[in-house]
Amino acid sequence: MAVVAVRLASRSGLPTLLIYLGIGVAIGQDGLFGFTFDNVELTQVLGYAALVVILAEGGLGTKWHEIRPVMPIAAVLSTVGVMVSVFITAGAAYYVVGLDWRQSLIIGAVVSSTDAAAVFSVLRNVPLPKRVTGVLEAESGFNDAPVVIMVVAFSATGPIDSWYYLLGEILLELLIGAAIGIAVGWVGAYGLKHVALPASGLYPIAVMAIAVAAYAAGAMAHGSGFLGVYVASLILGNAKLPHRPATRGFAEGLGWIAQIGLFVLLGLLVTPHELGDDVVPALIIGLFLTVLARPAEVMISLLPFRIPWREQALMSWAGLRGAVPIVLATIPMVAGLGENRRIFNIVFVLVIFYTLVQGPTLPWLARRLRLGASSGPADLGIESAPLERLRGHLLSVAIPDGSRMHGVEVNELRLPTGSAVTLVVREGASFVPLPSTSLRRGDELLVVATDPVRDAAEDRLRAVGRGGKLAGWLVQRDRQRQA
Repeated sequence: MAVVAVRLASRSGLPTLLIYLGIGVAIGQDGLFGFTFDNVELTQVLGYAALVVILAEGGLGTKWHEIRPVMPIAAVLSTVGVMVSVFITAGAAYYVVGLDWRQSLIIGAVVSSTDAAAVFSVLRNVPLPKRVTGVLEAESGFNDAPVVIMVVAFSATGPIDSWYYLLGEILLELLIGAAIGIAVGWVGAYGLKHVALPASGLYPIAVMAIAVAAYAAGAMAHGSGFLGVYVASLILGNAKLPHRPATRGFAEGLGWIAQIGLFVLLGLLVTPHELGDDVVPALIIGLFLTVLARPAEVMISLLPFRIPWREQALMSWAGLRGAVPIVLATIPMVAGLGENRRIFNIVFVLVIFYTLVQGPTLPWLARRLRLGASSGPADLGIESAPLERLRGHLLSVAIPDGSRMHGVEVNELRLPTGSAVTLVVREGASFVPLPSTSLRRGDELLVVATDPVRDAAEDRLRAVGRGGKLAGWLVQRDRQRQA
């Protein structure tokens, strides 16, 4: 049902998470089957596990060269910006809706985290400038950590810790999580690049196992496991590991399973007939969050970076919520805090309504702001397999539509010494190319490269795919201009 729902959602523009939630509600106690599910502890455990997989899939698919320039922006948004959003939203819940301060702070913290699954799935289908996409993806990967810490602190029995103690705890856990993520990701990438596994199907399993290990190590060290798994996955995804397309496909499949299972589970947990009294408060809090708290968060966080107002407006509207806030709303329920069911209901209604509003309108807003990214040359899909005894690699190169490698002769690739195009597959037929063979769109190439020049050969192939036969001259010219 969920797989069919993805197809329907892609045609209608309806966010898939709403369909999954609907499946859960239809199965639940107020639905067609009347299945009763109220195990909040199990929901939280499985929710955390699903978030780990979703963050790992997002990190593996994030390109480092796109988010590296915007890392400072994402870091400020994930810390200072989140604090701004929490207190503005909590103020609205307290003064306008009439909740007490503890409930208001919990709701403010819960809904201030953008959802990685929603951001990754929506933004990769919307042509936006790389800086905007990079900031939003990195922010959604980073801001889970401080929000979890705040929600746990606000949900604890007894007085709430001082703001400076809470801020210090957030920074310490972020540093521990980032350090462990870097260490686990680097060690895992080094091992996978230098040890040939006996079967190609083991590489995707190993990559996901390393990512989960980063979360576990971060959590056991009293750091941010969520930040650890995202950083480790980011390193693994950009480490040019063998069988990268297979790994990405495997991670994407696990990510879909995690999203489907998580949203159906959350749909089962909610009781629709109890939502009536909380609809209006949820809409009011969500309105303040969307039109005041999120824009203020973006504007204050981006003051030192001189980002154009159009990009700031788009980042403000693209603060998508999804499963993360609903999962975090189970924390006060597990802690036994009073009125915890009302907090969960408010968050549930808020997420559904504003996801339905923001997700489908994001492409329209991007066009109105004239921020649609132009379609540049298509990137190449390259998969490699290690030849351990020969100290070499096989690079499988697919030339897609839009690639500027179309029309380039084999000798014009100018691959580094120690690498060569050994086979071309064209329209189902394979042949050994000559130096004068002209490559075409749709061709698949088999390139053999020795270990020392493997990275250089892959970089050269990608450069030609983007810039054509003049790629080397263009790079040299750009360097001279910068000098």
